[in-house]
Amino acid sequence: MKLTLEGIQNKEQWEALGVKLPSYDVKAVAEETKKSPVWVHFGAGNIFRIFIGGIADTLLNEGIAQKGITCVETFDFDVVDKIYKPYDNLVLAVTLKADGTTDKKVVGSLTEAIKAQSSDEASWNRLKEIFRNPGLQMISFTITEKGYALKGADGNYFSFIQADLENGPEKAGSAMAVVCSLLNERFKAGKYPLAVVSMDNCSHNGEKLKTSVVTMAREWQARGFVDEEFVNYITDEDQVSFPWTMIDKITPRPAESIAKELEEKGVEDMAPVITSKKTYIAPFVNAEGPQYLVIEDHFPNGRPALEKAGVYMTDRDTVNKVERMKVTTCLNPLHTALAVYGCLLGYDLIADEMKDEVLAKLVDRIGPVEGMPVVVNPGILSPEDFVHEVIHDRLPNPFMPDTPQRIACDTSQKVGIRYGETIKSYVAKYGDARKLTAIPLAIAGWCRYLLGVDDKGQTFELSPDPMIPELKKALEGVEAGKPESYHGQLKGILSNANIFGIDLYEAGIGERIEEMFREELAGPGAVRAALEKYLA
Repeated sequence: MKLTLEGIQNKEQWEALGVKLPSYDVKAVAEETKKSPVWVHFGAGNIFRIFIGGIADTLLNEGIAQKGITCVETFDFDVVDKIYKPYDNLVLAVTLKADGTTDKKVVGSLTEAIKAQSSDEASWNRLKEIFRNPGLQMISFTITEKGYALKGADGNYFSFIQADLENGPEKAGSAMAVVCSLLNERFKAGKYPLAVVSMDNCSHNGEKLKTSVVTMAREWQARGFVDEEFVNYITDEDQVSFPWTMIDKITPRPAESIAKELEEKGVEDMAPVITSKKTYIAPFVNAEGPQYLVIEDHFPNGRPALEKAGVYMTDRDTVNKVERMKVTTCLNPLHTALAVYGCLLGYDLIADEMKDEVLAKLVDRIGPVEGMPVVVNPGILSPEDFVHEVIHDRLPNPFMPDTPQRIACDTSQKVGIRYGETIKSYVAKYGDARKLTAIPLAIAGWCRYLLGVDDKGQTFELSPDPMIPELKKALEGVEAGKPESYHGQLKGILSNANIFGIDLYEAGIGERIEEMFREELAGPGAVRAALEKYLA
């Protein structure tokens, strides 16, 4: 059995395996979409394929939509060659349930896969053709927050962005240059309206995307590549909108166990691949069942009936409140605490951590106890219900192959939102944050994690993080097992408002974090002992 258009014709075999097939004619939908696309998506990776692709698949299966999504890859072109083309753009979506069962379905809504490569004449001309189409309604993105970045920490443009600025729209290389160039094509074709929708998991994502695209356009205008009228076009939200969104679905790397199970049942060529750019991807995508997508309903050229596939369509203020609820209280802070303490305590699965009584107590204190008093209720989702689902259903799911090591990536870039916002809310409400215990403990755990020595005294590899060199330098001289080696090295970190969004000493918790950190240095077992002491 092969995951191809020809292979899925054998419906009885697939259905015997419990795999649901599209009720629509996949080939006909693809042909219709190619003639006149309505939805283009940039970033053809795992969460897009199972979640966003799944939304379009639902609309097609229910006869609500007649067209799918045009997929564009901006970064890792191996994905198109190794995962899309050999499988006729089909995806095997595997939902991992907490009882150990799985739901499997073939998603056929991804109708075309294109490399965003201006040096490839055929691909580039095809993208231009799509963007000149008056019927195009929306373009969306899951390219990660890094995909929107134009400048480094020094405030200067990255070298590849600088090259894009100098080379102009016809030689665009980066995602933002490609998008800006294609919007210019749409402008020249007739100033057609469009919604430009970031679905990346970052705060104010629509604002970040707009800022990057407009910056690119203004730099090109200064160099004579585009005119002022184009800049006016993309800054007029009645013409080109940049809706804000909140997305939530845990989508781990493809699991070898799932690949093995599928192949044992007769589905061929399911092995995951690691591309030359270190993308972990497979013909299937495995993910949890719960998923949330909240979108600001501002689409100047119309849109698919997204709300009929479970998407919350609302206003910008509500999107912001939902995102804040999730990122600062109900999910992300819990994930980060489990990530750093999981690495310290020798765990390889988030789900296994939730069986650990003290870690389960930690996340319960961070979310429902310490976060809930200052959470903003968005109205469309209940914070209490959301965090209950996270703690009791999502994080403990033993069949979710998600690791603390993956979640620990880029923690320095996350703690300001995940903990700093709640700390600031406490300061605003109570004058300081001294009521907090679990959140300071999570921050102390992150600092202890930075030493790269676990609670048994064994070294481990830190997950990638752009601030690791700077943070390790600040902690020079501190040794796990030797609390006497601590002489205030944390002060520069804890007082850094660029990291936490606030000086933690001014918030009244800097000294307490130092005390917790020093206790976690005491020797083997000290990390667990500190957790047990403060969470008693």
